[in-house]
Amino acid sequence: MHPESWQLTDDLDDFLARAGGFLRSRPALHTVPLTVTDTLRRHGSRYHGAGAPLFGTLTAADGTVVAALFRTPPFGLYLTPVTIRQADALAERLAGLGHRLPEACAERDSAAEFARAWQRRTGVAARVRRRERLYRLGELTPPNPAPPGRPRIAGPADRDLLIRWFGEFARAIDEGAGRDAGAWADARLSYGGVTLWEAADGTPLAMAGATREIAGQVRVAPVYTPPELRGRGYAGAVTAEVSRAARAAGAEVLLFTDLANPTSNALYQRLGYQEVADFTVWGFEE
Repeated sequence: MHPESWQLTDDLDDFLARAGGFLRSRPALHTVPLTVTDTLRRHGSRYHGAGAPLFGTLTAADGTVVAALFRTPPFGLYLTPVTIRQADALAERLAGLGHRLPEACAERDSAAEFARAWQRRTGVAARVRRRERLYRLGELTPPNPAPPGRPRIAGPADRDLLIRWFGEFARAIDEGAGRDAGAWADARLSYGGVTLWEAADGTPLAMAGATREIAGQVRVAPVYTPPELRGRGYAGAVTAEVSRAARAAGAEVLLFTDLANPTSNALYQRLGYQEVADFTVWGFEE
């Protein structure tokens, strides 16, 4: 008998019953599955698209969950850290069931192992699409001096702006397909999950979002400034305000950056964010 086995399901409640404790055991490293499953629990398992979601846990012989995954079509697979053998067993299982994956994201080494295993099991080409870094807020150091303007929590009157800016952000990071900007805006507005940096006359200049607190942590995302307004400090100011508010509420504060963008990585480090782990998104092309 194999000492570990992958259990797959499309039932969110079943998945959370098995994996919830495991995910909460390392909330920073598991921030994405924690926040995504919380969103699905609140807004329905088809929140991200019409396709049936996929959830999975890897269970050791003693019943302990040692890894987990989820997929919400049309998006790719998200996987917690795994060993080479575990990655290969998952690739074999998914390929045998006929799954087709557009991409996979995981901690850097785990992502590479799964990408190699998936290529080996399916024959598809694999290439790196994006390299990301997860940061945790240490001592917050707001910009000094702050740029002109002030923070304001977005309200219902800002819905059209949030939809437009989120669409622009999603396209900029090549995640435009399948994203329902209206549903995203409504979900964030329901709990004050977007802060705007606005000029003295009320003109919005930049935005920073924050997930709901779960397992003691909040993730700042997304941060967006329209191209014509960049380079003026608005992103740093609004990120600092969102970070301050989350910290004041007692949460551990996290965020991801694209490692291809040295400007944003330098900005967040100046604000007091410290490296936690690197992640990679691998794309698969048949």
